[in-house]
Amino acid sequence: MDAFGHVNNVVFLRYLEEARIDFMFTQATAAGAGEFAGGSVVARHEIDYKRPLVHRPTPVTIETWVTKIGGASLTVSYEIKDTAEDGTETVYVRASTVVVPYDLAEGRPRRISAVEKEFLSRFTDELPVPVPVG
Repeated sequence: MDAFGHVNNVVFLRYLEEARIDFMFTQATAAGAGEFAGGSVVARHEIDYKRPLVHRPTPVTIETWVTKIGGASLTVSYEIKDTAEDGTETVYVRASTVVVPYDLAEGRPRRISAVEKEFLSRFTDELPVPVPVG
């Protein structure tokens, strides 16, 4: 919470990081595309804050999907939101992150492997992956 009583903008970055780590490390490794666990760096974040999120005991959902797969980078997009019992959806944040796979031993970016591309292609625009946070 910040001085204005809502979730601070930096905390939203942490939420996105949690979702991205789950997606690129946990889910990718479970699917046989564990190379991401060897290293990656964030090249860019873009965040649009739509509504303030105030403290409450219920978690929010982060939908995560892939919007671009390049030769040596990918773009992960997100929505942080929740849905009320009546079905009304509230979106708090829309964001994207450009991620570059990184060879930690060599100290340089690396290409995305065919196995990684196959994994990522399962999660393009039309297939968001909900990840509860909180």
